Amino acid sequence: MDQFLSGAVVMGFAVASLLFLSYWRRTRQSLFLTFAASFFLLAVNYAWLAASDLPAEDRSPLFLVRLLAFALIIVAIVQSNRGKPR
Repeated sequence: MDQFLSGAVVMGFAVASLLFLSYWRRTRQSLFLTFAASFFLLAVNYAWLAASDLPAEDRSPLFLVRLLAFALIIVAIVQSNRGKPR
């Protein structure tokens, strides 16, 4: 059951990544491209976690990948919300 749910989570992140990629292709806004990359990193992260049977002590590289994905999202939002010079 855990493998099935992990696969569903990976699929959800992959679908979100593909949706943001299609939005980026339509609008060419860097926010969508960054979101697509972040959700792709999260999909890879959870697939790696599901495929390997790592004990909790050896999962620190997975947390770094997750940290990178969330940092990309925060940077993209901040850059998107900066006011354009008039």
